[in-house]
Amino acid sequence: MSMPGVGIKTAATILLTIGDARTFTSAGHLAAYAGIAPVTRRSGTSIRGEFPARSGNKQLKNALFRSAWIASCHHPASKAYYQKKRGQGKKHNAAVICLARRRCDVIYSMLRHGTFYDEKPALPA
Repeated sequence: MSMPGVGIKTAATILLTIGDARTFTSAGHLAAYAGIAPVTRRSGTSIRGEFPARSGNKQLKNALFRSAWIASCHHPASKAYYQKKRGQGKKHNAAVICLARRRCDVIYSMLRHGTFYDEKPALPA
């Protein structure tokens, strides 16, 4: 993988656990499979908010978390996103999970379209 923070072992883990990306209908389904999509806890009419999922593929979740953690330290765009989430009041692990979820979307797109990582600056709003 050509994505920052993803080395040979991490890329192999991601590719082996995902397999064919076309089996997932969206990036959200891949994130849920990895266990990094938030889960809403509710019972009847009471909604208790969103929490990190405890289910999912543990190897994939660990690989995405570690790559996001490394990228949050060394990659400028990932570091900026991490700092933004910390500024919103999220703790370290929650901010890294948010970054991992965002990177999961990019990985899904890369695998689906067969392209390499291409960092494009965000367009001004």
